[in-house]
Amino acid sequence: MNSTTNEILPQGYKMTELGALPEEWEVVQLENKYIEFQNGLWKGKKEPYIKVKVLRNTNFNNDGTINFDDVAELDVEQRNFKNREIIKDDIILERSGGGPTQPVGRVVFFEKSDQFRYSFSNFTSRIRVTDKLRIFPKFLFYYLLDFYHQGKTNDIQNRTTGIRNLDFSKYKQISLPLPPLPEQQKIAAVLSVVQEAKEKAEAVIDATKALKKSMMKHLFTYGPVPPEETENVPLKETEIGKVPEEWEVVKLGEVFEFSKKPKNLKINDNDLIPFIPMEMISDTNQSIKYWEEKRYSEIPSGSFVFKNDIIIAKITPSFENGKQAILDKLPLDYGYATTEIWALHPKNENVITQYLYYYLKVDPIRVNLARKMEGSTGRQRLPKHVLENISLPLPPLPVQQKIASILSAIDAKIEAEENKKQALEELFKTLLHNLMTANIRVDKDRINLKEHEL
Repeated sequence: MNSTTNEILPQGYKMTELGALPEEWEVVQLENKYIEFQNGLWKGKKEPYIKVKVLRNTNFNNDGTINFDDVAELDVEQRNFKNREIIKDDIILERSGGGPTQPVGRVVFFEKSDQFRYSFSNFTSRIRVTDKLRIFPKFLFYYLLDFYHQGKTNDIQNRTTGIRNLDFSKYKQISLPLPPLPEQQKIAAVLSVVQEAKEKAEAVIDATKALKKSMMKHLFTYGPVPPEETENVPLKETEIGKVPEEWEVVKLGEVFEFSKKPKNLKINDNDLIPFIPMEMISDTNQSIKYWEEKRYSEIPSGSFVFKNDIIIAKITPSFENGKQAILDKLPLDYGYATTEIWALHPKNENVITQYLYYYLKVDPIRVNLARKMEGSTGRQRLPKHVLENISLPLPPLPVQQKIASILSAIDAKIEAEENKKQALEELFKTLLHNLMTANIRVDKDRINLKEHEL
């Protein structure tokens, strides 16, 4: 809510420096007797040393979570560590870093409990609530996270070449809305539920991607048979390794051809043509869902494509990143795409595009092709002759269809979870700001919009 002193305040609200807030809410300065601050850890030069895990700003995620995959384990002065150990419910603030575009001032909340001892680097600071009957630590964390998401740290940072530094003295002077403790706890609980649901969706995505990677290796070696039946699949040795005996090994160019505009196709300058730039080619989704509409006269250069073609990025880093798609949703029988792609379609009915799509997603295949790219550093491209001469394991058509169907089902699961994760991210950000500004109030076990906002 953006009420001003000239507007009529809703019943039960008062005007504060943060805007209209409930009468029972206080506004205090971040630096107060209930909160203590501690600057980060230097390794030091005096023994004895103690080995600890040190959180750096590289371990900060923008959503307030911590990436524990790459936490540094360092020997540091025991005396330096003494007052700098992180404990449950501590908040760690990023004071320096950010890079040229990302504002500094991210926060993370420490909840981990394991056998390791943790500290925080000299480019960060710890914020610790010393009176949890006055301020609920996770409520404070969520407020500081919203403060960052709203871009408010932009006004209290100094920029040098490639580095941003937070003005910590000004940061400690920011105003903090303080509901009664039970409401702080409820607000934090609501936000935690949404954040945990998002984390569960991420875990499902990671697990499903791992399953897909394993399944691809299995399918292109044994075919669509259960793992327990692989010993019963007769294999033969080929130039690309072992494949089932009934499979062929062919050159890609034997079964696929590169698309080009037919000589008898007439297109008028004012005809609207679907055009696909590189940014609209996904590295995960099989289909192109969006395209630009351009008049034919507005396409000075481009690669001609047919509907249902597979298009493959040929320039670095798009190729290495896996940018490719099938044009099954194109509104016309043809279109144009960036010149930095190869477009192919089957030569006959004995092969399907979906099968090639997934084969080119196999990590060793793509890595091998990437090694054969040509050109100057940063502008390397995959030559046509390299792509058309790769060896392709070719099972009978029903087997190709089964393999594509299995992998498409896994992709559908990943996409559904990605959509769920995105929806939860948007819900979290919306709730975060509205709860912190009292546009939404937590009432008992429910979230109710204030009547004046409906």
